[in-house]
Amino acid sequence: MTDFVQLVIAGLATGAIYALAAVGFTLLWQTSQTINFAQGEFVMLPAFFALAGMKFLGLPFPVAALAAILLSMLTLGVLFKTVIVDPLHKQGTLPLVISTIGLAILLREGVKEFYSAEAQRFPSFFPDINLGTAANRGGSGFNVSADQIGVLIVATATILLLAWFLSSTKTGRQMQATAQNPTVARILGVNVERMVMYTFLINGALAAMASLLISPIYLAKFSSGETLGLVAFVAAIVGGFNQVRGAIAGGFLIGIADNLVAAYVSSTYRQAVPLAFLVLIILVRPQGLLGRAEERAV
Repeated sequence: MTDFVQLVIAGLATGAIYALAAVGFTLLWQTSQTINFAQGEFVMLPAFFALAGMKFLGLPFPVAALAAILLSMLTLGVLFKTVIVDPLHKQGTLPLVISTIGLAILLREGVKEFYSAEAQRFPSFFPDINLGTAANRGGSGFNVSADQIGVLIVATATILLLAWFLSSTKTGRQMQATAQNPTVARILGVNVERMVMYTFLINGALAAMASLLISPIYLAKFSSGETLGLVAFVAAIVGGFNQVRGAIAGGFLIGIADNLVAAYVSSTYRQAVPLAFLVLIILVRPQGLLGRAEERAV
């Protein structure tokens, strides 16, 4: 039972990071009909922004982390929208999808070529200590690290803050109105273009947060975006591609299942977990666990 609880806690921590990336997928789709297959690379890149700031500019880690978030909002938010999405959006979904796949390759190979092909150690915001409990009668206790608890708390707090922003602020409600029906929102006086830009900025910030939280655990690697992008995309579909809460639920669900399968079945099948969820949800409930059916096609 102790091992199971530890695995669930570790799964929640991993799932919270998946949820951050999956929410970005969902927000971009809701407001601009953009499917970003470079989302995994968006999560990979900010860690290297921070590493570059520390290595070449001599910035302390907290300053480098903040700079990485701001730079991510600029490059992965503003530049991504203005340089890639806006020109291609009028051409339809397929050219935009292809362009984001190409962008993913460009970012991945760019980091490999200009920074390093080797996995890089990344500083953690949390102390390297074990928060385990005292041993029980069987001689074992909980073995939970401060990293896992810290990641879970920070990622969950970020998600809750975003949920509050979307539901309780004027700008958040305008963003939701834009996502639901941009034509009606424009008639009601909402600046739709500005709301869409805010969505891209939020996606850049969420990707940066996910990157800074996951890199101390799994190292900063140029290739990590491939797995992260796949899992985030599947999490968004499993939970419901048109629901932020669905993306959150999908991220946590896959994170927990991923850890349990690796522990109780085999780590060999770990990467098959998201694909199994994807096949199952498409067969049983195509709109996702918490999603709603739509007529428009993805």
